[in-house]
Amino acid sequence: MYKVELNTNEYAAFYGSYIGLVSENVSLLDSLQSSFLEVHSYFSDLSHEKLHYRYAEGKWTLKEMLLHIIDTERIMSYRALRFGRKDATPLTGFEQDDYVPNSYANKRDIKSLLEEYSTVRMATISLFASFNEASLKQIGEGNGNPMSVRALGFIISGHEMHHLQVAKERYLS
Repeated sequence: MYKVELNTNEYAAFYGSYIGLVSENVSLLDSLQSSFLEVHSYFSDLSHEKLHYRYAEGKWTLKEMLLHIIDTERIMSYRALRFGRKDATPLTGFEQDDYVPNSYANKRDIKSLLEEYSTVRMATISLFASFNEASLKQIGEGNGNPMSVRALGFIISGHEMHHLQVAKERYLS
């Protein structure tokens, strides 16, 4: 399943910016694997000081950003599971700014965060690999918008690529 096959009616316009960050000619599973390797490598190489840096008052640290990526992946994967199994229950959104302060990311060491990120990603890849073609095209409702299972997978990759760009531009420039 390649991104180029996605239709704009499979996701809310808001997610188009994330999906746009994923290469046109990459499969869903390859996208999840390659974005994982890039993000993991990036965060592995950061110093303690850089991991705790905020570029402005009220902005997240890079540790908080990484845990936000993990939390979002969990939520998007949960949506994919529900939609892929034809659960028609509309799912609500979540307020990311409520999650971050309650994550206590800054009290954790980077090794534990990266282990959690790795574990979540392996579970995500396993989940998406289990879906057949029909399941990947299944559409459910998330936060009042239609979302296909396959779009959710590309949103996971694009979302983390978005945050990686932000990290490189605003935190370490």
